[in-house]
Amino acid sequence: MADVLADIARVPEVEAMDLDRRLRDADRPFVVRGLVAHWPLVQAGRRSARDARAYLLRHHRDRAFAVSVGAPGSGGRLFYDAAMRMNFREARATLPDIFARIDASEGRDDAPAVYLGSVDVHDFFQGLHEANHVPLGDRDPIASLWMGTRSRIAAHNDTPNNLACVAVGRRRFTIFPRDQFANLYLGPVDNTPAGRTISMVDFHAPDFAAHPRFRDALDHAQVADLDAGDAVFIPAMWWHHVEGLADFNVLLNYWWRETPAWMGQPQDALTHAMMAIRDLPADEKAHWRAMFDHYVFDGGDAVTAHIPADARSVLAPLTPESAARIRGFLLQQLSR
Repeated sequence: MADVLADIARVPEVEAMDLDRRLRDADRPFVVRGLVAHWPLVQAGRRSARDARAYLLRHHRDRAFAVSVGAPGSGGRLFYDAAMRMNFREARATLPDIFARIDASEGRDDAPAVYLGSVDVHDFFQGLHEANHVPLGDRDPIASLWMGTRSRIAAHNDTPNNLACVAVGRRRFTIFPRDQFANLYLGPVDNTPAGRTISMVDFHAPDFAAHPRFRDALDHAQVADLDAGDAVFIPAMWWHHVEGLADFNVLLNYWWRETPAWMGQPQDALTHAMMAIRDLPADEKAHWRAMFDHYVFDGGDAVTAHIPADARSVLAPLTPESAARIRGFLLQQLSR
């Protein structure tokens, strides 16, 4: 895969100045070198991985952390096994115990991957955000830490926009536009390592006989190699494969949506459509495709012009109140 990646375009780099405007206007990934180089966590990690862990321990709250432990010999790839079960086990432990395990296996080639994903900064740490954060204006982001040993996280996408900041170690992001999903050979939507559908392609050893369209995906890929202090912006729904390249890696990312929090999740609608529509006879599916186009994708005045404005109910522009009514109606229908 290294030879293949050598021909992939690099994610464009921009200066840190006027980050707010760049984030507001961007519809493609970009890298900001040194955006968080001033963070105390970054400075600790530059001294040593153990200094970074000591810094995190000074700020952690005394509670159980969720941790994934990979099988020895997996090369840090958190994925499926041959039976499509997860090739890692999940546990809960205190952060000192987790870091002690990392300390004990540091430098060993056969050490199992130890990975803590999507750790809420505010819930699990005290004072860490205040000393290590990116001001994001009027956005209301979720701030999460991703920590652990060398790791390989399969290509996936996320509903929100993502500003990912490398605090310790090194990361490689291989990023694909939204429309490349069919060329990434996605796995199950309900049996996933972390809640998002992932690519079944092994990026370190792609099987082009089994996954021939992956070559087309690579034609559209971009790579970002990030050192501690660097950041990459990944627009909502863009696919990204993430590798932790150092013996210990910490990433702090910010997720935010441009749509109101009370709107539903499109993935829920897609999953429900698989149950309710996908296996219908062809003529019925064609009808429902036309209905979705009419009510959802095309819309416009033709949908509601014949209904009095004060009687359009959920056909009117959504509000928090009408969204709550739809949610309640769906819950009632699905529980029958």
